[in-house]
Amino acid sequence: MNVEIWVLWLILAAILMIGEVFSAGFFLFWFSIGAAAAGLAALLDAHEAVQLVVFIVVSGVLFVTGKKFAKRVTKEQPPGIGADRFIGGIGIVLEEINLPVNTGKIRLNQESWRGGGGKGGGVSRGGAG
Repeated sequence: MNVEIWVLWLILAAILMIGEVFSAGFFLFWFSIGAAAAGLAALLDAHEAVQLVVFIVVSGVLFVTGKKFAKRVTKEQPPGIGADRFIGGIGIVLEEINLPVNTGKIRLNQESWRGGGGKGGGVSRGGAG
């Protein structure tokens, strides 16, 4: 079985892209593009050392510029959005909060939430916390 090197680069690019889909960050995408660029260099019959340099340079440049771009376009979440709006609020305990087993329920404003976290033994039903 004789597999062309450009096919291996494209397989690596596909594996990295699939890994990007399942990862939390935006990290493997740049290396996937670098592997695809190296595959293109291999298809154009470039030497193996040139292919490796293309992979490293393209991946590195995209990683650095992509990180700077992401910082510019990503906005910090304003205060009071999501669950952060409840920090420091006082709620009513609907079901006993048992921290060791992580159970319980509280009502804060008009919403019910699972109680847990923090330190100590818990809060009994009807209490405020």
